[in-house]
This record gives sequence, C-alpha cells and structure tokens, in this order.
Amino acid sequence: MNRCPCRKKSEAVAYEACCGRFHSGGAVPETAETLMRSRYTAYAMHNARYLLDTWHSTTRPAAIDVNDGLEWYMLKISGHTEIGDTATVTFSARSRLKGHTHDLRETSRFVREHGRWFYVEGLFGES
Repeated sequence: MNRCPCRKKSEAVAYEACCGRFHSGGAVPETAETLMRSRYTAYAMHNARYLLDTWHSTTRPAAIDVNDGLEWYMLKISGHTEIGDTATVTFSARSRLKGHTHDLRETSRFVREHGRWFYVEGLFGES
C-alpha cells in the first residue's frame, strides 16, 4: 500500500483513497482541513500544479518550485475553524533538507467560492 503522506504511519490510509482522489481531479476537498492535507501531500509529492490550482487567485504566485530538495515527512493538525465560507487550519509539519530537520508552524486561511475551498495565505514561523 502507498500510504498517504498527510496521515500518520499508524493510520495506514492509502494515498489513492485519501489525497490521490483530489490530485487526480476525481473529487474536490469538502473542508478546508481536507484541502490543507491535500496541499501538504502535494508539497510532499512535488505536485506544483495542484498547489497552484488550489491557491486563491488573489494571492496565487505565477509559479512555484516544489523540487527544492525538501523531504516532508510529518504533519500534525492542531486546530480547524470554519465559519461560513471562511476557515483557518493550524498545523505543524516537519521536513528534512540536506540532513537538517525543519519544523514549520502555520495558521492557513481559506475561502470557499462556488462550493470549492481555496488557500489564501498563511501566518507561519519556522524553527
């Protein structure tokens, strides 16, 4: 089984049944938290197209380079608030680059337009 990167090893959820269905276009994330998980997985799998497609048009960069040598290997959701068509998701993620571990903490802001969630921006810190 190909475990989805957004899940703990102990959860053993298959990529195809989790974020793979969003990356393939077969489904749309129903919540901002689900979108955030699928975006984390897109970073872990170097899927720039999905990241750009799920970024709100008002803050979306022209391009994104996800092949920067980072290996993403841990995600922990610590909070999720949804009010109408706006939401925030607070999480921490761990990555490795050239043998050095990096911890990222972010509160991401999302909006829903025409029934679809988009990432707007994040307030973050790294240690």
